[in-house]
Amino acid sequence: MVRMIDQYLKLLRRREIFLPFVFSVVARLPLAMAPLGMVVLIEDLRGSYASAGLVTAAFAWFTAVSPPLWGSVMDRMGQPRVIGVTAVVSSAFLAGIAVFAGAGASDPFLMVLAACAGLSFPPVSPAIRVAWGTVLPDLSERRTAYALDAVAVETIFVSGPLLLSILFFAPAAVPLVVTACLMTLGGVAYSRTFAARSWRPEKSGGANGKRGRSPLTAPGVWLTMLAGLGLAVGWGQMNVAITATAERIYHSESILGVFFACAATGSTLGGLWYGSRKWRRPERLHLPVTLTGFAIGLATIMLVLNGAAHVAVLCSLLVLAGVWQSPSNIVQQALVDGHAPQDRRGEAQGWLFAALTFGLAVGMALAGFVVDYSGPQLAFGTAAASVAVGALIAGLSQRRWSADQRAPLDQTEEPPAHLP
Repeated sequence: MVRMIDQYLKLLRRREIFLPFVFSVVARLPLAMAPLGMVVLIEDLRGSYASAGLVTAAFAWFTAVSPPLWGSVMDRMGQPRVIGVTAVVSSAFLAGIAVFAGAGASDPFLMVLAACAGLSFPPVSPAIRVAWGTVLPDLSERRTAYALDAVAVETIFVSGPLLLSILFFAPAAVPLVVTACLMTLGGVAYSRTFAARSWRPEKSGGANGKRGRSPLTAPGVWLTMLAGLGLAVGWGQMNVAITATAERIYHSESILGVFFACAATGSTLGGLWYGSRKWRRPERLHLPVTLTGFAIGLATIMLVLNGAAHVAVLCSLLVLAGVWQSPSNIVQQALVDGHAPQDRRGEAQGWLFAALTFGLAVGMALAGFVVDYSGPQLAFGTAAASVAVGALIAGLSQRRWSADQRAPLDQTEEPPAHLP
């Protein structure tokens, strides 16, 4: 444990790592804070969760589809201008929702503002994942940075709502305005870091200067996305199944936070452990294993719930199932980096983010029907089946990944000359 923590502290002691990491976390807090802020604001003003849900859905949908668009622009123009401008623009739309909702604007108008806020949301996740390739040319260190980022995303979705809840005593518009300010601060600050300014796409079009092919034409990329869809659909179903389990089996909404904290703790520990290890075999071989582990964990929870398991048993199983989640995400990021055209890696990471977000939404919608039809136990079972399909795809993709990989993931590259 001491060795593992020391590896992450060793990275964070470096200014070129610490600053972009911290600012990227601040810039992405609105991912978890903005939807809740919209719900609080609109429900307080209108007393309607339906209206709040429509506005929040517009934000969530366009936030999911925007990363490939901005990733492509970022690959052409660089990170500072794209991240800085989108952070300011998206923040302005979020603040506009607070202002116009208070002024009595209609639901369709607020939905348009929310859609614009989502569409212009800064592509910080694709940006920092690609930037690590410049700042961290050593692949073992890059894997550790990927793990750190995966854990940070887990923390964002836990701490974001908690941070927002501290502001609930203030007027209803305040949480959303604070969220907008955090996005501006984090996005603009990140755009000024060494990681953002030093990254340059490697041209793969040769002397004619043309860009590389679309990442979606690379079999290694879309096969990774397909495997990731299995993970994301299962993840979405698990979230709904956990909620339904707390309400229908244990009849306690207060325990819901404990269940989610257990799953997040497992994912955090798994990601930190995986990122701190030096792996000798190619990472593509790990994805079927991590996905299978996650599927087995979900299936075990289904079986245990049929016997009305004690809360402590369920919490332990949620931790064990979550252990496999972050490592799966880390491997997918590395695979996309290894198979995407070198000058379109930002766009490729954006497509992966969009696929995972889309799969999460599909899984949550699917689990709603499953829970209503047969209860939360079966929802855990269908979640396990979805992840198992992803594991099968990952297993069948090994030959293609091995043949098409641009550069071995288990070798260390020479650092660029411009690094300090």
